[in-house]
Amino acid sequence: MFGVYAAGLVPAIFLAGPLSDRLGRRRVVLPLMVAAACVSLLLIAAASSLPLLFAGRFLQGAVSGACFSVGSAWVAELSAIAGAGAAGRRAAVAMTAGFSLGPLMSGLLAEYVAGPTTLPYLVHVVVVGFGLAAALSLPETVDVTRARPEARGPLVRPGDRWTLMTVLLPMSVCVYAFPSVVISAVPLLVETSAPPVLLTGVLAGLTLGAGTVAAPLQRRLGRWTAATGVALGAAGYVLATLGSGTGSPPLLLAAALLLGSGGGLVLSAGLGLTARLAQPERRGALSATFLGCAYVGFSAPFLTALLAEQTSVQVPLALLAGLAALLALRLVQATLRGHAA
Repeated sequence: MFGVYAAGLVPAIFLAGPLSDRLGRRRVVLPLMVAAACVSLLLIAAASSLPLLFAGRFLQGAVSGACFSVGSAWVAELSAIAGAGAAGRRAAVAMTAGFSLGPLMSGLLAEYVAGPTTLPYLVHVVVVGFGLAAALSLPETVDVTRARPEARGPLVRPGDRWTLMTVLLPMSVCVYAFPSVVISAVPLLVETSAPPVLLTGVLAGLTLGAGTVAAPLQRRLGRWTAATGVALGAAGYVLATLGSGTGSPPLLLAAALLLGSGGGLVLSAGLGLTARLAQPERRGALSATFLGCAYVGFSAPFLTALLAEQTSVQVPLALLAGLAALLALRLVQATLRGHAA
């Protein structure tokens, strides 16, 4: 289910970002918000149809991905006076807050309230309505009246290409590889005494809530935000490995806090670095590239489950911990050279 979501999301991200560079942020985001509400209504009808559920999930990914990429660029431009760091923090807080409140509320409603396959989607439709009303008052930040031939130029300056390839894009994968494993794979693969639906909702809310709280810490961590975030993710995978072997809810909750915090910090650092590296007329396209690579991390739960089926759940989690530790060392090196902020 995570893979189908990403399959719709990633191409939509790469299409919507450049499109908004030409047409403007409002003309792309506002219709997509309406489409997001319509997809939630479609998913209500999918409760009794597996093919419709997968189709709805694909459409949900496409609509969400387009909104995320264009919305991030819009937030960055609206926050330009406050600087690239503030733009990254604001976009990161907005995205992680939505991601954390959504599954937490859905988990609670599905576990304790009637209509578990209907009510959460109706709540989302109402929330989208409030969001759309707020977005209508925001100004357009792209001047669509003037020619923009430079919008077809390179995403970044030639001197920043190495930073793009070895710092920004690798760390972007961690944004969702960290939280998605503990949200999706761990509740299904690890046996605990906790109620499964509630555990999934609480793990998701705690993981992404931690990301929401951690993202503003970029102001204090400064150039060390990315390295710190990836290091926290590596530690979270270690705790998840230990917790998966014992079925210990406290260890899994601690892993969720670390992985969520790491993902939030990396998202904030990545969006800030994206705003700094992007050519002025290619911010939407570079935001799309960053978020598209970030959503590659949604393949982590599937790969974890696939490898766990052949071995045990501890093996893929330990492997992820090792890969994250290696990336953290690379980011420390980049930070010392001034390339990670």
